[in-house]
Amino acid sequence: MSFRAHTDGRFDFGGRTVRCAIGKAGALPAADKREGDNKSPLGAWVMREVWYRPDVYPDGPKTALPVRATRPEDGWCDAAQDPNYNRPVVLPYPASAERMWRDDHVYDLVVILGHNDDPPVPGMGSAIFMHLAREGYPGTEGCVALAREDIEAVLAAAQPGDAVEIVAD
Repeated sequence: MSFRAHTDGRFDFGGRTVRCAIGKAGALPAADKREGDNKSPLGAWVMREVWYRPDVYPDGPKTALPVRATRPEDGWCDAAQDPNYNRPVVLPYPASAERMWRDDHVYDLVVILGHNDDPPVPGMGSAIFMHLAREGYPGTEGCVALAREDIEAVLAAAQPGDAVEIVAD
């Protein structure tokens, strides 16, 4: 199935179009992506794994993708010169790392997208996820964000090897 996020805020899948948010500074070719630029990388990114809050989804999300229950100590390293750059880490971590168990609930359900991860290139962008949108769909730091019911529908339809394509309009 095709999963496509458009820079104009549309997300297409399974014959449906829903709303999404992308980087607050827009999008750019993946080769030009830089850590902290608040831009989404154009291209197709494999849905690697789904992380979920077990207190929100006690039975886990309904999906054929690999899943992992998030723990309060889970983090994601965004320090470009750290050996674990763009990799999961355990908090507290000595370098900069994003907290995956968040009070704002945008990471209750997170799809790890395969951007700059095989292997990670320092400074080319980290923590590019598909996650829950905030109210009003404000821009992200480079991720794709969907409403809870929409990301749940995407996960129900997704198969291992499927990708999210971020395209410019």
